Parts: sequence; structure tokens; C-alpha cells
Amino acid sequence: MKSLIKLFTLLFLLNGYAQQSLTYQQPSDEILELADVELAPGVQIDSKGEHMVLLYRDQYKSIAELSETEMRLAGLRINPVTNIGSRTNYYTNLKVKKTSDKEAKQVMGLPENARLSNFRWSPDETMIACLNTTNTGVEVWVLHINDAKAVKLTDAKVNANMGSTINWFNDNQHLLVKMLPKDRKPLIDTAIAVPTGPTISVSDGAKAQNRTYQDLLKTPNDETNFEQLARSDIKKVSIEGNVEDFLGTDMYRGIDFSPDGNYVMVTTIDRPFSYLVTYTRFPYEETIYDNTGKLVKTVNKVPLDEVRPKGFMATRTGKRNMSWRADQPATLVWAEALDEGDPENEVEYRDAVYQQKAPFTSNPKLLLKTKQRFSGISWGDENTAIAYDYWWNTRNTKRYLFNPSKPNDTKIISDRNYQDVYSNPGNFVSSKNELGQYTLTKNGNSLYLMGPGYSEEGQFPFIDEYNIKTGKTKRLYQSEYTDKLESLNSAIDMKKGEILVRIESQTEYPNYYIRNIKSNDLTPITDFENPFKSLEYVDKRVINYKRDDGLDLDGTLYLPLDYEEGKKYPMILWAYPREYKDKASAGQSTTNPNEFVYPYWGSPIYWVTKGYVVLDDAAFPIVGEGDEEPNDTFREQLVANGKAAIDAVDELGYIDRDKVAVGGHSYGAFMTANLLSHSNLFAAGIARSGAYNRTLTPFGFQSEERSYWDSPETYYTMSPFMHADKMKTPLLLIHGVADNNSGTYPLQSERYFNALKGLGAPVRLVMLPKESHGYQAKESIMHMLWEQDQWLEKHVKNKEKKEEKIENEETIKN
Repeated sequence: MKSLIKLFTLLFLLNGYAQQSLTYQQPSDEILELADVELAPGVQIDSKGEHMVLLYRDQYKSIAELSETEMRLAGLRINPVTNIGSRTNYYTNLKVKKTSDKEAKQVMGLPENARLSNFRWSPDETMIACLNTTNTGVEVWVLHINDAKAVKLTDAKVNANMGSTINWFNDNQHLLVKMLPKDRKPLIDTAIAVPTGPTISVSDGAKAQNRTYQDLLKTPNDETNFEQLARSDIKKVSIEGNVEDFLGTDMYRGIDFSPDGNYVMVTTIDRPFSYLVTYTRFPYEETIYDNTGKLVKTVNKVPLDEVRPKGFMATRTGKRNMSWRADQPATLVWAEALDEGDPENEVEYRDAVYQQKAPFTSNPKLLLKTKQRFSGISWGDENTAIAYDYWWNTRNTKRYLFNPSKPNDTKIISDRNYQDVYSNPGNFVSSKNELGQYTLTKNGNSLYLMGPGYSEEGQFPFIDEYNIKTGKTKRLYQSEYTDKLESLNSAIDMKKGEILVRIESQTEYPNYYIRNIKSNDLTPITDFENPFKSLEYVDKRVINYKRDDGLDLDGTLYLPLDYEEGKKYPMILWAYPREYKDKASAGQSTTNPNEFVYPYWGSPIYWVTKGYVVLDDAAFPIVGEGDEEPNDTFREQLVANGKAAIDAVDELGYIDRDKVAVGGHSYGAFMTANLLSHSNLFAAGIARSGAYNRTLTPFGFQSEERSYWDSPETYYTMSPFMHADKMKTPLLLIHGVADNNSGTYPLQSERYFNALKGLGAPVRLVMLPKESHGYQAKESIMHMLWEQDQWLEKHVKNKEKKEEKIENEETIKN
């Protein structure tokens, strides 16, 4: 008998170290009931708030869909058979309704097995153009709102591989569409192609300190395939389906009509390509054509952008961020660096902003200069506009009120730390002008601001009136809900006081309303039901607590559905670290207890159905004030955050602190591995799609802009891989085999697992086929939930049984 026990024990131990072949599993019924539900539709509403389109889709893709042919080139993931992004999310059905109607009408004429994407409203908002992906390619369809009818415009010959694919003419009768060229050459199968020579990269001595991008070009064959997939013809397509030539074959990246519709700015990619950066930094030209396709002028030529100065605030020289001025018929606007793009250069102004009116032959006119890196403009009219800048190193942002007609008439109206959410003045309200462009909503000297309304007392979204002459604000509306969350989406008509809002509570699914802030009337326009009925009575609350150094922290606490007072439960702590430059901002709360309880695919909330306390979105600030960088004390602050969270829930009497799991995704996975390596706070961990060896991302990661050679001790200290010998806590590693996120190569999890396994740590590695950084296939997500559930049951909830089993095994071995 003893020999049999020893044999079974040996088989068990061997199985723990062997590769396991496992088919996709389903989670328990309690989790499945929440994870596999039919979602409410997405919503698109016209600018007048009169008509809405309901967009229905499946919650998940299938693994078969993710297994379709995919080419990964220059930062793109393309299905070369259909010629659209291989990871595109599709809608399968459409309904339309007037916002005043109760019932929506089913759209007739939709394609069979519809896979709809890229929705674009017509200028008069009577139609929506979209793409439909078939098994052989992509078609253009148009939805007629009033008739609730869809019509196909083109055959499946659209090229939707890159940039804007469909653009409306101002006549509401035609579109510009990127179509496949007739002379496209067959793509090279790089898996079987015979090389013609080695791949050679050269450095001329200039520093090219780029992030570790994924899906880059690697060979001449990749270059050939990218060029073929990027090449298009631009066609003019009528809403009757007539197709005519507009521009010939080129690698078109962007297409953008001027507000008056008389000109179109076309961006084309040039060679040489790069093996270091994605296609957005390849050489390109911006050229203006009139609306008949006649060349007007090339207005910008940008060389290959591989080499930049060091730092997050570095940029290239020359014209950048070129766009149309929204309040004028055809005026180009762009920024240029005044510091040579180098944040180390000390200058009074970092950027200058220029404009040039059609026909683009006059000298550019200076509009304003910004003290920090220019980040955009909200256009108003000839005399009013708001410009924005920011500086990452100080977390500062400024707003400039300026007169576009008078370059020297500029004043800073906001100068703040953008991480200070309590001081957020809100975003300026915009509405459609006579050119069909969104510009500042202006009433005399008044502009309007719409803000999220975070404060020490809670969240109360607001609308302010801002006087551009006096600089003073007047509160027009503030949400008074204490048991619900009212989100202010957009202004429909500020003169009437009509605002589109979304209202939700813990148990009330988010629905849309039109709020009149003058009469305070509230008109419902959707009536979506709660698909997560089993969570309707979950006990949810926001808890506030302090770190040992006095820093204020918070998290969203959920009690088990079967909670009994006085009973101790296991807990799951889920978090994501965030860096700050001051403790005041780090201690502010943006957690609202009235948000609807929504268990998305990556959520830990499912486990309240399995007898766990869940502390979700626990605050994990990493603070570095003054000259100190946040990552200088990353590990210490990480452990302090974890201890504070466990202490806080333990003091409430809910948990067995010996049965606490920690988990996170991406940087949260990195956090998890560090916490398990450098503390004994947790019984187990779950780390999904993380990076564990920072020397594999030597030119910065997350919010660390120093390179490995600037601060090797930071890279070493923060890398869980370097401290794998300290890991004794069970860790579940999950990673998508096709992860496309910068730095989180699948290799990160594979090499970390090998290190932990070699050092005898309890670890399990699950590689999800075809999955990227965020998981999409139903089979993958259900299996991921099963893996997490099994891991938690074994290493957290039933920790004593596991330890007893280990002791018995040790006794048998002895």
C-alpha cells in the first residue's frame, strides 16, 4: 500500500513540473452566469439629440475569428485576405429610433452575417456610412436613418488596412473611399520564402533611444508586404453606388477634408521604412488637392523619424500636428518646436503655432507660442480660441485664451497639475458650426465648461459659464445625486439648457437621458436592462484608509454574496500602480461608489459569487516629489500600499489576512510579481500579460524615462526576474501569445516562468493562443476565468488543505 501511495505521489509531483495539454475549460456556473451575457447595445446620437443608432455586437470574438490569417507589420495587425485590421471589433445588428420614441426600429437590408465597423455620420446627419467585412474583403454600406434602411455601395474591394477609409463630401451625396489597386502584387509568405541575403541594420552614431515597439518590420520581405498592403487607389463613390477615379495608387495614411469641403489634405507614406519604429514615424508627405482631385500644393514633407532627443517630451523638428482650423473654410494649422525638440534645451517657449490660409501660397502666420509642449486647440471664432500645452516631467498643463486675429493677444487662463483631479476646471463645451465642425459654444462673452466634479466630498459633475472678459466662472448646474452617478456626455443646445447625460447606480444599468439644466427636467431616451442580475444585491462601498506615511488611499470593496457577519473570508486585491509627482494629487480619490457593478472580462468581481471579499482598483500610488523619481522607491511604496489595503479591510473584520490574493494585468502583473517577491503579505498571486525583466526594455518603460544606462540600479531593483530566487508564493502567470503591447513580450512570462521553475517556486504559466495584450476570444476568456478560479480555490480559499497535503507528502517521502 505504501508503495502505491509513493507512486501516486511521484506522479503528482512529476505532473506539477510537466507540460500540460488542456482543452479550453469553462468556469463554474456562478461565474459563467455573469461572464456569458448579452450586452446592451452601443449608442450613437446625432448632434441635435434627435436620432440615435443602437449598435449590437457579440461580447466576445471566437478563437476561430482570432485564428484568421494575420500579418504583423510596422505596428499594424492586418488580415491580408479581407484587408482590414485583424483585431477589429464588429457590430452585428443596427436599430434606429428618434430619441422621443419608446421603441427602436430594426434596420432593414443589412448584410447577412453582418460584421460592421468604421461608422461615419454624413455632414447633414441623415445617413451613416460604414464598412462590412465579408469572407473575401470589405464593402462600403450606408444607413439611411429616417428609412431605417441599409444599402451596399461597393464590392468587397475596400482597403481598410490603415488610416481613414471613408470620408464624406460636403454634398452628402459622395464619399472618398480607399480601394485596392488593380496592380497589387501577391504577398510574400515569409514563413517559406527563401532569403536573398542577410538583414542588415546600421547606426550612423546618432542616438535612437526608442521604446520597445512590437510588430515591427524585420526583413526586406516585410517591407514588400507592408508596401503592398498600404497601397490604395482613392475613389469617389456616390450614395447610388457609382464609382469614379479620384487619386491614383499610393500608400495613403490619412484623408481629411477642409471644413468647407473644397480641399482635401492627403497624407502618403514614403520610403525608407524603419525596423525601429512603427509606420506613424515613417517618412510622409501632406499634400492638398481640391475636391475634384486636382493637385494644389504639397505643404509638408517629413523625413524618417527614428532619432529624437531623450525624454518623454522630446519631439521632432519641423511642421507637426497639421490640421484644419475648424472655424474657417480652409486654413491649415500646425506646430513647430522652438527647442529643437529637445526637452534639455532651456528656452522661454517650447513650441510655436502657425496658420496658412488657402490657396496656401502666403507666408505662414504666427498664432501663438506655448511655454510647454503644444497639445491642441479648441477653435471658437475669429477672435476666440483656447490652446493647450503640457509638460510630463512636472505634470503641468496650461490653457491659453488667445485671439487668432491678434498674435500677441494671449493669456494663460489655467495653470495646474493635471493629476490634481479636484482642481479640474472641466472641458470647454463645443457644438457644430455652419461648416459642420465642432467649435466652442459661445454666447456673447460666455463659454461653457463641463467637468467631472471630483472633490473630497465625492463626485458631482458640473457645468460652468466662463466669461472671457472677466475670467470668472459661474456655476450653472451641478449634479446633486448621492446615490447615483450622473455623467455629462455632451451639450445638445446650451441656449435651451439641454444636455445629454448618462445615469447609473450600483444596481441600475447605465441609461441615457436629456437633462434640461434650466427646468431640471429629465427625459429618458434609452431603457437598457441590467444583464448582471445575480450582482444586484452585492454589498459595494468605497473604503478610505491611510498608508504608513499618512498618504490617503482608497479602493472599492465588495463583500461576498453569501456574507455572514462575523465570518472571515478570503480576499482578492486587484490593482494597477500609478506614478505621481506630489502626495497631494496621489491622495485624491476618483472612485465613485455609485458606478454600476460591471464585471468585464478582466474583472475580479466575479469572485464575490464564490465567497471572496474583493478589493478592486485599490489605490497604488508611487510618488516621487521634487528631484526624486517615483521609481526610486518603487518597491517600498508598493509593499506599503499592499499592507495598508490589507490592514484596512482586516480592521473592518471581513477577512482572514492569511488568505489574501493579489492580482493585476499588464503593469498590475508587474506589481503582483514584485509584491510576492518582496513581501509575505499574500497567499497567492495572478499576473496577466506583464513584463518582469526591465533590461528587455532598456530605453524606458511605463513612466520611467531614464534608460538602463542612466540608472541600472532602478532596472535591476524593479525587475522581478532579478529576484526570482526570493519568490516562494504561488504565482499564476497568464499571457497572450500574440501580445502587441510595448515591452510586454510573451517572452517576458516565458523566461520568468523558467527562472521560477528552475529555482523551485510554485508557478503555473498559461499561454493563450492568438491573444493580444487584451483578450478577445470567448474560449480564451472562459478558460482564463477557470484558471484563476482553480488557482484561488487551491492556494487561497483552501490554503490549509493544500498545506496539509504538502505535509503529508513530506511525511510519505521521509
